[in-house]
Amino acid sequence: MLSNNGTLTDRTARSKIRSLAEISDLAEECRRAGQKVVLAHGTFDLLHLGHVRYLEEARRQGDVLIVTVTADRFVNKGPARPAFGEHLRAEMLGALSCVDWVAINNAQTAVNVIEALRPDVYVKGVEYRDAGNDVTGKIVDERRAVEAYGGTVHFSDDATYSSSELINRHLDTSDPEVRRYLDRARSRGFLTRIPELIDRIADKRVLLVGETIIDEYIYVSPLGRPPKESVLATLRQGHEVFAGGVVAAANHVADFCREVSVITAVGERESHEETVRRTLRPNVGLSLYHRAEKPTIRKIRYIEHDFYRKLFEVYVMDDAPLLPELESRMLREIESKAKDADVVIVTDFGHGLISPRMRDTLARDSRFLAVNAQSNSANHGFNLVTKYSHADYVCIDAPEARLAVGDKDADPVKIAGELLPKAMSVDRLVVTHGRNGCVVFDRDNGIRRVPAFTRRVLDTMGAGDAFFSVTAPLAAITDDMEAVGFIGNVVGSVKVGILGHRAAVEKATVLKYVQTLLK
Repeated sequence: MLSNNGTLTDRTARSKIRSLAEISDLAEECRRAGQKVVLAHGTFDLLHLGHVRYLEEARRQGDVLIVTVTADRFVNKGPARPAFGEHLRAEMLGALSCVDWVAINNAQTAVNVIEALRPDVYVKGVEYRDAGNDVTGKIVDERRAVEAYGGTVHFSDDATYSSSELINRHLDTSDPEVRRYLDRARSRGFLTRIPELIDRIADKRVLLVGETIIDEYIYVSPLGRPPKESVLATLRQGHEVFAGGVVAAANHVADFCREVSVITAVGERESHEETVRRTLRPNVGLSLYHRAEKPTIRKIRYIEHDFYRKLFEVYVMDDAPLLPELESRMLREIESKAKDADVVIVTDFGHGLISPRMRDTLARDSRFLAVNAQSNSANHGFNLVTKYSHADYVCIDAPEARLAVGDKDADPVKIAGELLPKAMSVDRLVVTHGRNGCVVFDRDNGIRRVPAFTRRVLDTMGAGDAFFSVTAPLAAITDDMEAVGFIGNVVGSVKVGILGHRAAVEKATVLKYVQTLLK
């Protein structure tokens, strides 16, 4: 609040922390009093001298300095980040005498904050002066929001320091194995090589073929066992419906590649076609076929509401093979489009869409064929990747790989480097291994291991599909499968922090994650 002489009171660190709504009212009160409002926004993980100088300079741009910090769940900077929770970061900022008010922002950018506070001056670090240096692209949207309300953007002139670099050097936020691996990756020049590889696939044309799956999450709270039944009673809290399967895979790769096309099918009954079309990114073209008298594949998961633990699943589907007429129509389109695509990605969930004739056509007509054949509770042991006589790139998880080679105890290194290349014609492959990272192989360079980069898992659903779809075009342009696996593990780390298919993995987030890991 303002005192009688126009100065701010309540100067203790915790008392400076307010909700965004409260801060908005305070900003308006200051403007009415003729004071100039300045806003600074960031993560501020591990507060350091660079932050102090930056905020002191920000304070000199006006009369009142408001600082907002990104909430924990929107910080995509790498494993074990933020190192300090949102409330600790806010309190540290509040302890600075130059800071008047602090709020936690529950959004990915500062646009909502700018719209709420309408600052006279928005201050950013000198590294953002060139918008091209911001891999997220957020500074452009933030500048437009500031200028829309008549404000200006001020870029600080002081030397910059990196919280990420300081944390990587001085705080043990990663396992020793990961730290050793990242040191090796730095020595190999991955900090520049990884972004260069990602940029090289920007103009690629990608075709995806596979099943559309509707993933429904029903959130419930357990009530206990009914007195006369041996079942678990639950109270429904809400639900979400996502377009998954090949649709989700297409959305992941669409932010990395210029042109993406999908060939898939839904059911005539309960098609969920509107959900599918609404979900797809703008640069994804859709060829949608309808299976007569069948429902769209739907997988319903009952989720414990408080901790997002899955209780059980219900499948709604008819996984009989395609009718000949529909198969012929889809084959004609695959033949036409596969020849023009730089990469063809097959997401085979084993529910009757990918026929033997389709597999032969894909192998014959694709310039570069990437395959994932998934094992799940409806096809366990029957949907093996070895059904494909040839693929240029295969990406499957360790249990699927063990099924494919018929050895339940085989080590992923042996599978990737010896057993699977003998079982089918494949030059490059990845076996993902959960918290153990992944094993990568190509015939020229052999085997490499890449560790997992995160232990924070919200939801594993779709992480393998994200890994596969983004790495497929990368595997088409390089034989450096270790770099491909590195990017894949980053993509997987980002995806396990997303519930269901609420959002797709974005290129800017991956690049930021890579920078944070390797600084």
